[in-house]
Amino acid sequence: MEIFTSGDLEIAYQIQGEGEPILLIHGFASNAAVNWQGTGWVDLLLKSGRQVIMLDNRGHGRSAKPYIEAAYDARLMAGDALNLLDHLGLPAADVMGYSMGARITAFLAMAHPDRVRSAIFGGLGENMILGTGDPEPIVRALEAPSLEAVTDKRGRMFRRFAERTGSDLRALALCMRSERPKVDTGSLAALPMPVLVVCGSEDSVSGSAENLARLIPQGRAVTLPGKDHMNAVGDKGYKQAVLEFLETRA
Repeated sequence: MEIFTSGDLEIAYQIQGEGEPILLIHGFASNAAVNWQGTGWVDLLLKSGRQVIMLDNRGHGRSAKPYIEAAYDARLMAGDALNLLDHLGLPAADVMGYSMGARITAFLAMAHPDRVRSAIFGGLGENMILGTGDPEPIVRALEAPSLEAVTDKRGRMFRRFAERTGSDLRALALCMRSERPKVDTGSLAALPMPVLVVCGSEDSVSGSAENLARLIPQGRAVTLPGKDHMNAVGDKGYKQAVLEFLETRA
């Protein structure tokens, strides 16, 4: 991966292929390699004629990991994505985010709609607005001495995943505890670009894809039968929906 500077932080990114650019923004406790390469997204998008751009969000992967809670505001993380587009000299791109990455994508699209040709929110539906629940059980799980010491079901899920991805647990705890600015319905209703929302039917984190898409003028929704938050990301139905959306979004 290559490195560029966003503000005072070093952010890792990778760019592959040629064609129309799509920027991929991964989820919490993941990284570009796990979220997009390991799930087959990169190969799929390259074969469809896309230029694929991925970054490791601050606090994740090979990017800087500030031990400051305020550094993980989603608007700052959206700023990293914007700065990457500037660094690469790209006036605009399609942008797809998963889970936390979908939230970052939303803030990027709301603040800079001219830079986002289309937006894809994966793994986060109406809970983008309503909230995904109390973060403290996840914070405690990340701060626990071991996975065995964690009893909360959702906390165990994220702690197990964070260990699998080799993440910095302290940075993740700060990221999870950081202030979460609201995504308001008025801003979503003002989005001028096509937006696709894709969530699993068994996803306890995301909330309804349909209810979020209804708030967006050019919103479309797909629900993946039987899929949850962790296994929806690599689902064939998700991939097919995205390819069809990108082909028709103009």
